[in-house]
Amino acid sequence: MADRRLQVFHAVAKQMSFTRAAEVLFMTQPAVTFQIKQLEEHFNTRLFDRGHGRISLTPAGELVLEYAERILSLAGEMDLRVAEMTGEVRGSLLVGSSMTIAEFMLPRILGEFKSAYPEVRQRLVVANSEAIQQRVSEHMLDIGLIESPPHQTGLDVEVCSEDELQVVCNPNFPLAKFSEITPQQLTEYPYVSREVGSGSREYTDNYLKEHGIQPDQMKLVMELGGPEALNGVVESGLGFAIASRASVVKAQRLGDLVTVPLKPRLMRTLYMVYPKEKFRSRLVTTFVEFASKRMRENAAKLAQE
Repeated sequence: MADRRLQVFHAVAKQMSFTRAAEVLFMTQPAVTFQIKQLEEHFNTRLFDRGHGRISLTPAGELVLEYAERILSLAGEMDLRVAEMTGEVRGSLLVGSSMTIAEFMLPRILGEFKSAYPEVRQRLVVANSEAIQQRVSEHMLDIGLIESPPHQTGLDVEVCSEDELQVVCNPNFPLAKFSEITPQQLTEYPYVSREVGSGSREYTDNYLKEHGIQPDQMKLVMELGGPEALNGVVESGLGFAIASRASVVKAQRLGDLVTVPLKPRLMRTLYMVYPKEKFRSRLVTTFVEFASKRMRENAAKLAQE
């Protein structure tokens, strides 16, 4: 219900980029520029200084941002409270998720939630863990599911479940013959890694360092931006990867990949993050409880296989 121009202005002010604001708003850059121009004409003053490929808020822009945050927060709270007077869980839910969770854990949960609460309109945004928690902290997403500990302030954090990272390789790759593998053994073989910013990459790098191995000691042959791409390259036999066991269940059953536990095992915690606010909608609270329960159940089931 809030003025769309204020929503666009808020995104540009938080991102300090018309291009990035267009991406998070799912708009074209010209459309974003038009909305900002309309708002500047309304106030008859510039809200952004533009120059040398960068933008910054003018004093008027800083004042508008202060009020925009309050207006948008109140408008969202009003919409939710009025909707909840019907006694139903309904409304729009913006969920952000890191790639492994989004591709291999979340689809079934979103489907089950839609079946249980058909009046909810869900939209999923997929990015790496760093980007998701940033967008949640800026109130561009209602909830985020991430694979690494959150670094942003102003977030409430809930542990969802545990996830084991294992060595993943082609059945004919030399590491496939082992029942478990030490970190020291990994330095002898070509390695395929996730990109910087990925939760899987962060956990793996920290694990290696804890066991006396710097990431640059690994025989890195490729970095990839998603678990599906990682699986495809590893299936070719180019090298091994360290990935969530949940991300290779299907390929493992088909015989395209094998997984080998690390020694000591590499376990990580999966988190759900959402803005720290006095008011939290019934919809957000319901989804948090629903998704956390399902993820714990799925993790326990995988551990028994």
